[in-house]
Amino acid sequence: FVSSAAVVRGLFAAVWAFPAFFRRFSRTVADLVPQVIHSHGIKTHVLGALLSRRAPVIWHIHDYVGMRAVSSRLLRLLAHRCSLAIAVSESVAQDARRHLPARLPLIVVHNSVDCRRFSPEGRALDLDALSELPQAPPGTVRIGLPATFARWKGHEIFLEALTRVTSSKIRGYVIGGPLYQTHNSQWSRAELESRVKALGLEGRVGFTGLVTDMPAAYRALDIVVHGSTRPEPFGLVIAEAMACGRAVVAAPTGGAGELFVHDRHALAAASGSAVEMAAMIQRLVDDPGRRAELGARARAHVVQAFGRDRFAANLNVALSRVATLAVAAAP
Repeated sequence: FVSSAAVVRGLFAAVWAFPAFFRRFSRTVADLVPQVIHSHGIKTHVLGALLSRRAPVIWHIHDYVGMRAVSSRLLRLLAHRCSLAIAVSESVAQDARRHLPARLPLIVVHNSVDCRRFSPEGRALDLDALSELPQAPPGTVRIGLPATFARWKGHEIFLEALTRVTSSKIRGYVIGGPLYQTHNSQWSRAELESRVKALGLEGRVGFTGLVTDMPAAYRALDIVVHGSTRPEPFGLVIAEAMACGRAVVAAPTGGAGELFVHDRHALAAASGSAVEMAAMIQRLVDDPGRRAELGARARAHVVQAFGRDRFAANLNVALSRVATLAVAAAP
């Protein structure tokens, strides 16, 4: 829990520190003499546009511009300094088109997954040990929700869904932990543990905490669940789990809906519906062959559609386009 007073103090500290940061950032950019400025966050979009001289600016947009009123206004004001915007999904692009000037060139380049690192082969984590639970009996179907503790990631939906799955041979895992400092933006572990107890899931759900080796975490699961209750700009967890050959149940909202075809690469469950999520999980719990088939198709799909080679080729087209502008602007 972070108090309102702490949030206000943090904001004042950030405002106070900004001028010094801006000076350092400006000196760094000036020393580099970049031919292209390619930014990847709202703050760096603004700073890059303010500091651009002759170098063309590319905004790589990873979030919904319209969700941040102040940021969207700033980007509209500075859009004339940007040569190209790249959105990580068509969903993000549609949002950007609604909030940024129509004259700003905008293309979609989906994010990518390192399919060598995220693959079915390799070690798997001992999720029971990480969760301080007894080893699950042989034949247990392991079902996990990998996510930060942000309240919109659907932890409460996931836990309720597990109560609806009619099998004694399942164990759920909450993989991840708190990351943010924004007031009331995330669950505490104590809150989630209290829900587990209230739902009668004690001993059937484990909390691993933050995990650094995510490929090994995915491999330890039979079913990976994505439960976000608001649109995902892209949905990297979904793509990573699919690359690891896991059977995935996901809410197909926002960019997440662009990553798979329902019943071919993953199973879709309506965002916020514990009933639908449970039904999709039940299908996979009851059918190991279907899990394997879905995982194999998912892996092949991600390698073809979201692998690094595909991403590099698409990004190269965008950068070549801007490089032409850089050459034309050179003294």
